[in-house]
Formats: sequence, C-alpha cells, structure tokens
Amino acid sequence: MDNNKTNILILDDEPIVSKRLKPSLERKGYEVETFTRSRDALARIREKRFDIVITDLKMEGIDGMEFLTEVKKLYPGTEVIVITGFATMDTAKESFRKGVFDFLAKPFKLGEITEVIKKAEANIKNR
Repeated sequence: MDNNKTNILILDDEPIVSKRLKPSLERKGYEVETFTRSRDALARIREKRFDIVITDLKMEGIDGMEFLTEVKKLYPGTEVIVITGFATMDTAKESFRKGVFDFLAKPFKLGEITEVIKKAEANIKNR
C-alpha cells in the first residue's frame, strides 16, 4: 500500500453512489478514485494497483463480473466488493467463485459498506 493509506477504486454507473461514498471514505482516511464507466476504470486498473475495488455488477459495456475477473487476474491480492441492485443467489455464488471478498445488495447503508471495507483492509494487512 502506498503511504500506508488504503486506496480504493469505486466503479458504479450511478454517479450518486460514488458521490456519496467518496467523501465519507476520504474522511475516514482512504484514498478513493471513482468511475462511472467500466472501460475508464479498466484503463485505470491497468495503470495502478488498488487495495480494494468496489464494483457494481450491471453496467453497460464491460459488466461488473467481467471487471472483477480482470481485476483478480491482474492483482489476485486486491479485495473486490460487489454492490448490486440485482442481487440473486446465482450472481452472489458466481461472484464468490471469482474471488470476491463480499457482496452487498443495494440499497445498503454507509455503515454496512464501511464495515465490509474495514474487514477487507484487515484481511490485506494480516497477510
């Protein structure tokens, strides 16, 4: 991790999600970059390794499942948290099979995602 700050990439095609998450996570000391288009996030992930990636599943173009597959291929140590408004048991199972750290159904509370991020961070630091 750079500068001992956990860096997080958030990808969600709904700008409101990033708009709400980014400032509150930055206040908690995280370095946060946000994207609304998966191809932009994919380009960024090829330039820089993130400790934690939070991604929506249903997006135009490259969907979240494809994105998380690419992230885990490039950086197996990066923890991926999936957020989706279309949660089904099948998508949850497939996400876990692809190595996601956790899966949250929208709408979620800020406290819920913060808790998952803390667990992912602890997991990274305990390696």
